[in-house]
Amino acid sequence: MKTKFMLSVLLFIVSTAVYSNEHAATMLVEKQHFTTKNFTTVSGVTLSQVDVGWESYGNLNDAKDNVILITHYFSGTSHAAGKYTADDALPGYWDALIGPGKAIDTNKYFVISSDTLVNANWHDPNVITTGPASTNPTTGQPYGLDFPVVTITDFVEVQKRLLDSLGINKLHAVMGASMGSFQALEWAVRYPEQVERLVHVIGAASMDAWTVSALEKWAMPIRLDKNWQQGNYYGKARPLDGLTATMLNITQDAMHPLSYNASFPDFSVLDNAALQDIRTLPKVNQTLMARARARAKTQDANHILYLVRASQLFTAGRESKVSDALKKVQAKTLLLPATNDLLLRPENVREMQSTLQALDKNVTLSEIQGSWGHLDGIFSITAQAQQIQDFLAN
Repeated sequence: MKTKFMLSVLLFIVSTAVYSNEHAATMLVEKQHFTTKNFTTVSGVTLSQVDVGWESYGNLNDAKDNVILITHYFSGTSHAAGKYTADDALPGYWDALIGPGKAIDTNKYFVISSDTLVNANWHDPNVITTGPASTNPTTGQPYGLDFPVVTITDFVEVQKRLLDSLGINKLHAVMGASMGSFQALEWAVRYPEQVERLVHVIGAASMDAWTVSALEKWAMPIRLDKNWQQGNYYGKARPLDGLTATMLNITQDAMHPLSYNASFPDFSVLDNAALQDIRTLPKVNQTLMARARARAKTQDANHILYLVRASQLFTAGRESKVSDALKKVQAKTLLLPATNDLLLRPENVREMQSTLQALDKNVTLSEIQGSWGHLDGIFSITAQAQQIQDFLAN
């Protein structure tokens, strides 16, 4: 992969899309708006209204049984493929996989994806979500931290209501990467009779102590920003310094040192400006800070905190033992960890495979090779395209 492209990726990190050299993005897609009333969260709070955006690719057949649900990652959105306008710089993040004649063939399948609750990208005009930045109908002001803690299960339950509204009660497959894999697995555990296939990419079945602690590193800079004000910053100065630092942490955690270092081919530790003044950042940090701040402008700090907490609380089926949750899975399962993933480590997915095998489940594991680390689940996924296509067809 060319260095120029690697450099551009650092600006957008896991919310950017990747072009495939083999397929141009030809689909034009439209963001749809779904509203549901009286939604009760796992934490026991009822929201009078929830709004999320969604988009789809391909056509729903008469039997409504050709549906593939794509569940997005932490800083992603429902924009999995195609473009909103022909002039868009980039297509959706898995455009290399999703489209006419591609591995997830929209000539055969109706592919649908929705923005999660508390989606990070509150300031993106193409995102529709309900979260702390939304107006609390009781007060007429943004919820802030009065918004209830939400979980991966809540994300799935909103998706379930969306699919129900479309008359869909069977999924040919559910597929997601990273936090999307949590949602995909939760679907297979909570609604086993409705999910025929599960594609679980760069994911986990449950959080461990190391990962919960690592995720808090994403939340802490926001909490320490003087402008955060315990979440009451709406209409005031935004906590952009903390959010920028969070973006830096996410970038570094999601990338392997191989790709990270390759993104700075002219890097030199002999930095005279940094040598002369402690207040001057090394050149590499100046570049990263500028890109992270640009990324932070599309996101909401409180929404990031809520996404961190939802991820920290994840365990499949909300069962104390993962094996009890996996016992419920009926879907044929394809596990796609990334060998060089330092964030959601592949050994945990290998253990998940062993548990599923011990439970006599139909499971296949194939590791994604590459130098991107966690991001191999986005940028190197085309290496698994044939495997995915065959898995969906059989």
